[in-house]
Amino acid sequence: LDLWRRPPLRIAAVTGLAPHQRQHAALMDAIYRRQVHIYDATRKYYLFGRDRLIRQLDVPEAGRVLEIGCGTGRNLAEIARAWPGSRLYGIDISQQMLRTAQAKLGQSARLGLGDATNFDPTALLGNAQFDRVVISFALSMIPQWQHAIAHAAGLLAPGGALHMVDFHDGAGLPGPLRRALMRWLARFHVSPRLDLAEVAQAIAGQRGLLMHVHKGAFGYYRQVTLSRPR
Repeated sequence: LDLWRRPPLRIAAVTGLAPHQRQHAALMDAIYRRQVHIYDATRKYYLFGRDRLIRQLDVPEAGRVLEIGCGTGRNLAEIARAWPGSRLYGIDISQQMLRTAQAKLGQSARLGLGDATNFDPTALLGNAQFDRVVISFALSMIPQWQHAIAHAAGLLAPGGALHMVDFHDGAGLPGPLRRALMRWLARFHVSPRLDLAEVAQAIAGQRGLLMHVHKGAFGYYRQVTLSRPR
């Protein structure tokens, strides 16, 4: 009997979050309450790099793939198409987003409500380790984003990899366009993490991980991968 075929979806109670985490959850719900139904249609025009990340995941057969900050489930759906047979998991702090993800993914993924910095993967998702962990344009919205990376790195199975992509400084863009982009991002409480590579390098050194950095065109984004040797 293949129990994975219809795994239970789980959206845990928000009461498990600390007070500052509940405040952040409320902020995310407020931001996305009116946008959630148009989110995927609008974000495709400026969340560059995430499809490149998905193509490079190289998920092993029946590999466990966790997306932290899974949002509407768009990336998990794309991962399912790109890497058939993957076992999909997702966590997010926004109940608004998770409801949309649940509707989109049905029984093909197991979802949990939690804070990226300290969620319990076994309690929420039934697994302590994952073959691939993805954080796509979420670190720029997580206040304690350095802790989120450290927590994610600790979830890697032997041979696993943490794939991250997020906004950078846009230094190669024309000045007016760059300023307009940064103003637009600020409206949604998005803060590019300009020292993402440096923070990831420090975590890699502490945990014995390998690191690779890809610089997106015009400094628009950074893609950072941390890999755990077998």
